[in-house]
Amino acid sequence: MNTIAYILYFLITYFITVHTGLSFYRNGRIYILNLLEGNEVLTDYINKLLLIGYYLLNLGYVALTMSEWERIDMVRDLITMIASKTGTIMLLLAYIHFVNMAVILITGRKQHKANQKL
Repeated sequence: MNTIAYILYFLITYFITVHTGLSFYRNGRIYILNLLEGNEVLTDYINKLLLIGYYLLNLGYVALTMSEWERIDMVRDLITMIASKTGTIMLLLAYIHFVNMAVILITGRKQHKANQKL
């Protein structure tokens, strides 16, 4: 049962990670572009690096948590474990997203104040 759980968990988290990462990549570009005052080349490089880091962080977390699972003997345990682990990674992703947005907001405000002083 553990092998089935690992496969299901990996497929679910892979889908969530890739779908969310691509959404952040597409929609977050405008925020980075604004912070970098229209420098499109640098924005695209930074955005790609953020996407790669996001994938590595999430898939690395998935791999680490899979090694800590207990033995699964029943379908009920399989569903509970997948739900628990998937929920945990989704909460982690949400937390990281909100921290990133706060950093962008604070950086943008500082930049705006600095530009007003000029």
